[in-house]
Amino acid sequence: MNNMKSIYKRIILKLSGEALADQENHNIYDKAKLDAVAAVIKDIYETGVQIGIVVGAGNIWRGKLAASVGIDHSTGDYMGMLGTIMNGLAIQSALEEKGIPTRVASAINVPQVCEPYIRRKAIHNMEKGRVIIFAGGTGNPFFTTDSNAALKALDVDADAILMGKNGVEGVLDSDPRINKDAKLIKKLTYQEMVEKQLAVMDLTAVAQLENTRVKIHVFNMAEPQNIIKILAGEEVGSTISD
Repeated sequence: MNNMKSIYKRIILKLSGEALADQENHNIYDKAKLDAVAAVIKDIYETGVQIGIVVGAGNIWRGKLAASVGIDHSTGDYMGMLGTIMNGLAIQSALEEKGIPTRVASAINVPQVCEPYIRRKAIHNMEKGRVIIFAGGTGNPFFTTDSNAALKALDVDADAILMGKNGVEGVLDSDPRINKDAKLIKKLTYQEMVEKQLAVMDLTAVAQLENTRVKIHVFNMAEPQNIIKILAGEEVGSTISD
């Protein structure tokens, strides 16, 4: 086990579904990316931190697609929730290949493939050193995986949400696709996120975390050691707090 002492006891790691995809061959999964994600999680696991994971389904299903093919919003959201279960099972498989005990806990009841989300059971599993993947969203339409990450962080009493971004260093003051000179904001409050309408995460999720002790760290997932640096208390990317 890593001898580094973490500033956090329990975290939620928020991953995008796109981080698992094979963009070149247009496949929903890439073996190398799954292994890379599992390696990062193993590094965290070896510090002794209790880990919960929330993963999106963008590699499988996008809400915009539902509207374009005539599927109503609620049904489209449920389809996305099922996609997060698929991604949870894929990450579980990759983690277990590395010897890390993992459970997928779903807000949607799919007993043949994963256990239902029960708060006390999830906390018990984390305390026993098992990684928990929170799949199936919140079990309700009209909520994003960002909202699920925020709700789960509050429900299981996590200290922080670590939000890995692909190719983005943290929260920027403007859209880097439009403004090449967009600057990194290292520290900001939840209220500032809402006031400035910074599109790093769903603002509904941000509002849920106002007046709580939960912190969010937004960082570049392309550099896996960023997570270890954050857990060691180093200033990496952006930190959002109350």
